[in-house]
Amino acid sequence: MEDVFLPIVIVGMLFIGLPWVIMHYITKWKQSATITGEDEKLLDELHYTARQLEERLITIERILAADNPDFRPLRDQRPEQSPYDISRRN
Repeated sequence: MEDVFLPIVIVGMLFIGLPWVIMHYITKWKQSATITGEDEKLLDELHYTARQLEERLITIERILAADNPDFRPLRDQRPEQSPYDISRRN
């Protein structure tokens, strides 16, 4: 009896259990791969904060350049405006 039972269990685990586990985790991976609305809002806030900090840095560099003629900013040429418009959020 044990000679028949053990191969049936092994074949069942190999052809039913293993694919089921693999498909289960593939489905979980696909569900969690998308960005949520909360994550998108956080990214927008981080981008807005980064833009504010960059504007402050430009202001500080301008003040330092006015006080010290030998001062050179890290980037001599800065892009004017980003093509990203914060008012056009989803």
